[in-house]
Amino acid sequence: MTTKELARIVINALEDLKAVDIKTLDVKRLTSITDMMIIASGKSDRQVKALADKTIEAVNAKHIKPLGIEGHLQGDWVLIDLGDIIIHIMRPPIREYYQLEKLWSVSSRQFSSSL
Repeated sequence: MTTKELARIVINALEDLKAVDIKTLDVKRLTSITDMMIIASGKSDRQVKALADKTIEAVNAKHIKPLGIEGHLQGDWVLIDLGDIIIHIMRPPIREYYQLEKLWSVSSRQFSSSL
């Protein structure tokens, strides 16, 4: 499965549960830890957890196991590491504070519209 195909599965899962402001960043030229980051918001800690659960369920259905999951118990910011893709699901105040899009998009190319 290609990174783009996996990203489409993740984005579909996030959209199914009404994730807000989904952004996809191509970071392969900026870091060796991953090729892509997907950042999305949930309106509450409950929605953030549900979005993470739905995403994990969607990739598991394709026989892909996350390498790591962080923050699921708190629900403010859940990070799901799929190797080639790292997913950040956050409540809006957390997302605004850390501004990951700004940090990683300095020289990255956003391509969410092409997925």
